[in-house]
Amino acid sequence: MSKNADDHLIKDALEQLRCHFTWGLFIDDAEISELESSITEEAELQDKYSVGLHNLLGYMQHLQGKNDDALDSLNKARESHQREHINQLDVRSLVTWGNYAWVYYHMGRWEDTQKYLDKVQEICKKFEDSSCYRVECPEMDCEEGWALLKCGGKHNERAKACFEKALEVNPENPEFNTGYAIVTYRLDYSAKGLNDISEAFSLPPLRKAISLNPQDGYLKALLALKLQNVGEEAEGEKHLEEALSHGSSQTYVFWYAAKFYRRQGHPDKALGYLEEALKATPKSASLHHQMGLCYRKQMMQIKKSTNWQPRGQSKREVDRLIKLAIDKFQKATTLKPTFEMAYVDLAQMYAEIGQCGEAEKHFHKALSIRNIEDQILQDIHYHYGQFQQYHRKSEDKAITQYLTGLKIEKMSYAREKLLKALQRVAERWDCQEIRVVEAKSLLGLIHKLRGELKEALLCYEEALRLATDLNAMF
Repeated sequence: MSKNADDHLIKDALEQLRCHFTWGLFIDDAEISELESSITEEAELQDKYSVGLHNLLGYMQHLQGKNDDALDSLNKARESHQREHINQLDVRSLVTWGNYAWVYYHMGRWEDTQKYLDKVQEICKKFEDSSCYRVECPEMDCEEGWALLKCGGKHNERAKACFEKALEVNPENPEFNTGYAIVTYRLDYSAKGLNDISEAFSLPPLRKAISLNPQDGYLKALLALKLQNVGEEAEGEKHLEEALSHGSSQTYVFWYAAKFYRRQGHPDKALGYLEEALKATPKSASLHHQMGLCYRKQMMQIKKSTNWQPRGQSKREVDRLIKLAIDKFQKATTLKPTFEMAYVDLAQMYAEIGQCGEAEKHFHKALSIRNIEDQILQDIHYHYGQFQQYHRKSEDKAITQYLTGLKIEKMSYAREKLLKALQRVAERWDCQEIRVVEAKSLLGLIHKLRGELKEALLCYEEALRLATDLNAMF
C-alpha cells in the first residue's frame, strides 16, 4: 500500500475519534493565548475535572504550534485520569488517546499516531454501541460538554445539548448535573432582567446539582448570585455562607462572594475577598476588573452621600477611587486584550473625569473585538449610547447606538435596556412636541420590537399623518 493510501486511512480513523480535534471548538486566533492562560490557571486551582482541563490545554497549545507542550499537557491528563478514575471503566481515556493521536499525526510521527489509534480501538471493542474508533455513551457526551463550556459563550448552547444528552441516560449523575447547571446559569438571560423567580430557569438545575454535590462551594456560589438576581437575597446569602465554609473551588467562591457583596452595596467586604483570591491568581483579569468595579461602587456611594457634589476630603477620596478604578480596568485589559466590558468600564471612568477623547478610544476598542457574544455587544452599544447622550450631549449619535444594538435580535437584559433608553428619548420628544414625526416613528418601532403590533401600527399611522401635515405647510 502506498504512503498516500496509508495517510488517507489514518486520517479517516482520526476523524472518527471523539476528542478536542473533532468537536468543532471554533476559537478565534486572538482568543487562543488568553484561553490557554485561563485554562492553565483553572487547572492549577481546580480540585476535580482536571483531566478535561489538561486535555483542553493541550489542544490550545497545539493550535499555537507548541506540540511538545501539548504532549506534556496530555501526559498530565493521563496522570490525572489514573488518579481520578482508578476503579472506573476507562472510556474517558479515549479523549486523551485521541488527542495524542492527532498531535502525533500533525508532528508526522506515524508510528505513535497508530499506537494511540490502536489504544482507542482496543477500548472501543469493549462497548456494544461503538465503531472501531468511536463510542457513543453519556461519559463522552459529558466530556464534549465540558470542552465546549470552557471555550466561550458562543459554545454554550451546544454544551447544554451535550449535558442534556448525557442526562437522558443517567439523570442522577452528579457530574452531568453539575455541567448542566453551570451552562444553564450562563444561558440564563431574560429580556425582563429576571425580576421574578419564576423566570430564572437555571434555579432548578442548580438546586438539583447541589443536592447531588452537597460539598461543591462553586455551585452554591452560583445559586447565591442567581437568587440575588431574582430578589431572594437572604436565601442567596445563606448559600453563599455555606459555600465559603467549604474548601472546594475556594478562589472561585471568593470571586462570586465579592460580586454578591458588591451588588449588595458592600464594596469594602467585596474587596477583602478579591484580595484573597488574587493571592492565588494574581494575573486574573476578571479579579482585577472586579476590584475596579468595587472602587467605582465606593466612588458612587460617596457622590450619592454628598448629593453628587463632593467637596474637600470627599472630593479627594472620589478622585483617588477613580484613579484606582482606572488602574484596575487598565490592568484587566492588559492581561486580557479581548475583555470587552473592561474597556467599556474604563471608558466610563474616563468620561467621569471629562476625558471624553479617551473614553471614545476605549469604546472603539471594545467594538473592534471580533466574535463578541450578542448580549455583550448589545450592552456595549447601550453604554456607548449613554455616553453619547449624557457626556457628548448628542441624542442623534446615542440613537444610532441604540438602534445598532437593537438590530441584534438576541433576547437579553441588555436589549431591554436599549429599548427603554430609546423609549425615553422618543417619549420626551413627543411630550415636548419636538421632532414629532421621528418620535412617533421610534415609538412605533419600539412597540413592534416588543411584539405590540396594534400599538406600533397606531404610532406609524400618527407619524404618517404628522408628516403629511408638515409637508402641507411648505
